[in-house]
Amino acid sequence: MDQRVATAQAITFPAADGYPLNGFCWRHADVDAARPVVIVNAATSVRCRYYARFAAFLHAHGFDVITYDYRGIGESRPASLRGFDAGWIDWGRLDFEAALQYALAEFPGQPIQVAAHSVGGFLIGLAASGHRVSRVFTMGAQYAHWRDYVRHKRAAMFLKWHVFMPALTAVCGYFPGSRLGWLEDTPRGVVRDWIAPQPHFADIWRRGGARRLPDGERRELVERFAALRAPTLAVSLADDEFGTVEAIRRLLGHYRNSPRTHLHLRPEAVGERQVGHFAFFHSRFEHTLWRIPLEWLRHGRLPAEPSGEVATLRPEARR
Repeated sequence: MDQRVATAQAITFPAADGYPLNGFCWRHADVDAARPVVIVNAATSVRCRYYARFAAFLHAHGFDVITYDYRGIGESRPASLRGFDAGWIDWGRLDFEAALQYALAEFPGQPIQVAAHSVGGFLIGLAASGHRVSRVFTMGAQYAHWRDYVRHKRAAMFLKWHVFMPALTAVCGYFPGSRLGWLEDTPRGVVRDWIAPQPHFADIWRRGGARRLPDGERRELVERFAALRAPTLAVSLADDEFGTVEAIRRLLGHYRNSPRTHLHLRPEAVGERQVGHFAFFHSRFEHTLWRIPLEWLRHGRLPAEPSGEVATLRPEARR
């Protein structure tokens, strides 16, 4: 095992409803109030262990780092997923909130930052304490609105993720993704939220098959996105079939009070034919792609390389 990965400590902390969440922490021995602590939010049904080398990389460059698994996944999986009804709303409102509370308690006074992959960038806005985050980096962050899937694969992706996945979930009581090599096994509530009609963000939990929340509760969740003031860098790859430009911009639009930067890259910028939605956090990109979050989380700026198309969105309101 990579020696840097071996420095992680196993951690356990409870969500607000008492559910035990498990993960890992890379912590420096000395206390430094100026040192940021980075929480890594995983993609849908990707185990936190996948991000271990990225976390170790950040730790080696001066950060404290926390990775954790959402309920139902990896280290936080119950004995059986059959009938286990966790969804995205639980992952954000309860689980990411718990990770924030853990960071606040274990690293008092230190700035809290987030590095988020895919739906992990969406979950930030669901946490009551999201406004405590000081800087955000996201990779391919979106919430699976099917019309935003890459055009030439959209029909096949719709059949795979919005027809076959929920059908198999209905039979099994959860989605057995690991047997198919499609994801980790996934709670049925996550599948329900994934396939819900999402023409407008405010309708995510009001229409179709998604969990129906009271209007007041739904509005409160939506407004939490507006509470985030942290400067945000959203990276997308040109060959990412989920995180298209449209998908990234759709999510960024809801963090309307955050100064937002969108960096769109082509794989050729790092000498690759393809990177896609999942490979960004592979250790082979330590000296190329990983320099982007490192520079952003350290200094709030883009590195000179790799270069891509940059768009900025100004906050609608200021403190």
